[in-house]
Amino acid sequence: MTVAIAVVLGAVIGGLLGLLGGGGSILAVPALVCGVGLGLQQAIPVSLIVVGIAALVGAVPKLRARQIEWRLSAVFSAAGIPATFVGGAVGRLLPESILMFGFAVVMVIAGIRMLANPGSGGTACRTGRSGINWRRCAAFSIPTGFAVGFLTGLFGIGGGFLIVPALVVLLGVDMPIAVGTSLIIIVVNSAAGLISHLGTAPIDWAVTAAFASAATIGSLIAGYLGTDADTGKLQRWFAYLILAIAAYVLCDTLVLT
Repeated sequence: MTVAIAVVLGAVIGGLLGLLGGGGSILAVPALVCGVGLGLQQAIPVSLIVVGIAALVGAVPKLRARQIEWRLSAVFSAAGIPATFVGGAVGRLLPESILMFGFAVVMVIAGIRMLANPGSGGTACRTGRSGINWRRCAAFSIPTGFAVGFLTGLFGIGGGFLIVPALVVLLGVDMPIAVGTSLIIIVVNSAAGLISHLGTAPIDWAVTAAFASAATIGSLIAGYLGTDADTGKLQRWFAYLILAIAAYVLCDTLVLT
């Protein structure tokens, strides 16, 4: 039964990653803890393995559709990896309730910004036939990548739900390209996070294999469907997902605790 639950939840999370470029990582740990029954310390490395593999596979259709900005993903990753460790150090000094409340507030802001700017946003890294103006883009993408990495480390999540809004709203990247680029950044962040968590708890490889296999298939299917999806709808769906998760986190933090 545990493996069957892992398969169902893995397919859902993989589908979110492949279609929206994020959302899966923020749901993976709760799914593994509440749905599969793993302890938190067990769930974190399993989540990082599953999300990293699913994001990598989900990026394949984006690569074929040329919907990945490799240099932008490299800039984000290079700026974000050290910031992740800084955010993690700060997070260990703060009470969990404060972290969860701040986590929800960040999601609400990101969701509202995306709904208020359908199909539009910043222009620093806007893609087009002429490509990216890196003199202007680098000045925005480096601090944005650092900020995303810091928040990722602070809140202990993969960061896809932060990366896509940052690319779309702050930098002006088109939604389909933001999704593909986000998936590459998630792969790098997941690998770095996994290294930092190795040895903290034993890994349930049966659950990991079932979860990862389903997530991989879901991510691949959704990735192909998403290459031709309507940009405005993708952005709205992602914003609604962010707000829904934020509502759950706020409820859990303010009411249930």
